[in-house]
Amino acid sequence: MPRPDLPSALEAKLQTLPITPGCYLMRDGQERVIYVGKAVNLRNRVRSYFQNQAQHPTRTRRLVAEIVDLEWVVTDTELEALILENELIKRYRPRFNVRLKDDKQYPYIKVHWEEDFPRLSIVRRMLPDGGRYYGPFTSSFAVRQTLEALRRVFPYLDCERTITGHDPRPCLYFHIKRCAGPCIGAVNREEYRAIVDGLCQFLEGKTAEALSELNRRMVLAAERMQFERAAMYRDQIRAAERIVERQKMVSGKQEDEDVIAFATDKGNACVQIFFVRRGRLIGRESFLLEGVEEEANGELLASFLKQFYDEAAYLPPQVLLPRDLDEHAIIEQWLRSKRGARVTLHIPKRGPKKDLVDMAAENARTALVALQAEWEADAHRHTEAIGNLQNALDLPAPPSRIECFDISTLQGSNTVGSMVVFVKGAPRKSDYRRFKVRAVTQTGQPDDYASMREVLRRRFRRAVEDQPDDPGEREDPTWKLLPDLLIVDGGKGQLGVAVEVLNELGLYEVVPVVGLAKQEELLFRPHRSDPVRLDRNSPELFLVQRVRDEAHRFAVTYQRNLRGKDLTGSRLEDISGVGMKRRQALLKHFGSIDAIRNASADQIAAVPGMTRQVAERIKQEL
Repeated sequence: MPRPDLPSALEAKLQTLPITPGCYLMRDGQERVIYVGKAVNLRNRVRSYFQNQAQHPTRTRRLVAEIVDLEWVVTDTELEALILENELIKRYRPRFNVRLKDDKQYPYIKVHWEEDFPRLSIVRRMLPDGGRYYGPFTSSFAVRQTLEALRRVFPYLDCERTITGHDPRPCLYFHIKRCAGPCIGAVNREEYRAIVDGLCQFLEGKTAEALSELNRRMVLAAERMQFERAAMYRDQIRAAERIVERQKMVSGKQEDEDVIAFATDKGNACVQIFFVRRGRLIGRESFLLEGVEEEANGELLASFLKQFYDEAAYLPPQVLLPRDLDEHAIIEQWLRSKRGARVTLHIPKRGPKKDLVDMAAENARTALVALQAEWEADAHRHTEAIGNLQNALDLPAPPSRIECFDISTLQGSNTVGSMVVFVKGAPRKSDYRRFKVRAVTQTGQPDDYASMREVLRRRFRRAVEDQPDDPGEREDPTWKLLPDLLIVDGGKGQLGVAVEVLNELGLYEVVPVVGLAKQEELLFRPHRSDPVRLDRNSPELFLVQRVRDEAHRFAVTYQRNLRGKDLTGSRLEDISGVGMKRRQALLKHFGSIDAIRNASADQIAAVPGMTRQVAERIKQEL
């Protein structure tokens, strides 16, 4: 049965769907993308959502109930649709899709191979810049531990100095044998790059080759009677062997493969991946997935493969899986295109490879149980903090939703306000809001009370009125949610402003409000002379401090961004005849506003796209 309340515009679109491959985006009533999918035949796939709904799982029925509009993008092949689907999921992060949690934040080890004396760094994105990348990893701490251990074996550079080989003295790391000392000429370019290449081999699992090269250098140094250098290589070999001993031999064959398994429980999913290189288990990582709920396990696994290997620095020739996929062939084709060589998705039924998959699955279950225990402990602490805060402030109900406001300014310019929201003790960043203060900006005089008054009026007017804050702005139902506790940063004065605004809008009896004094962490309540002092080291004090600090961080970040834009662009924007293209051309040519100010009219006029008349105007204005 089709959905009975299908909007006519949506029904018309369903009639015009093409029969080609492509991607489709489903939107809700707030025009948010809530699901992205791909199909070999767009018409058949999309229509299937609205037919025989009784046979769909609960999750799909919930999705269909929220669809108000859809759009699609036609592609030439299913492979192109898969690639586009990945990009759209990363861009929109739809809540009905399975998503790799915080996928853009995973760290990589980068070897700056494009430099003469390559450095190492931890980065968050891979770029086509000639560097060598390893990862992604889930923990920056684990990455640093790995690099610290490898640095005892391969003493790489850890500074920004320009390497000439003629520096008068090295840094401390050279003396404690954590740097080879190319800055003072202790090693030349070729010798240093050989050291870093050995480290790269170790990260790639080629431990035998790296140990063999270190042994060759030790013997050569001994033959040349360079006994100190030979002893250094001996110590490095011993350190390397200790690392190798911790790497488990899992296959007699010298194979490279990734082993993937997962565990699910109560709507949570944890994926464990083992990295096997040359038959040795050299590392493992755990990844959390969002948007899982009742998702079929095959689709869960397919979603992980597409998102993980879209960002992975290395792709082995074989990937072991616990079960087959509906998209087996097309994902293999996509992996092959990324690797530039054959990639096999293998589902082992017996033997050592099946044991490896089972071991990964057990690790995934253990990791998920540990994470759930941690989440439950956090939830207990949050519940305790909220209950204690209710008692301390004599609130009518537990403050499940807390909103906190702060003002940030610099000498009266770029005054902004921030609103952060914590729900059940945890930040809900989707509900954060920021405000560019208008009235104070026009007068140019800093006035924190007037700024707070404006911000609170704009926030709570949206709760009681139907009109958006700005004409033409789409209404957001989040504004209608009232907090169980309103915190204003600033003590008695700002508390008075908040009470004034709540009275004005008829919300004073509905929204409990307190002012937080910064120095002694005192909470002031309306019409009460004595402030509330929360116990030191109590969970409720930590919660209030965290909320306040987050509001301050959010406001300062926004204010700093606006100030930076002013410094680089607004002075030019105010000059007649200088549009975006001319402004970009000027900044690209001169590099800064100060350089433009110091340039002559002739120099400004020489910039491509500039005229003499506009150049003279710029010179006069600046």
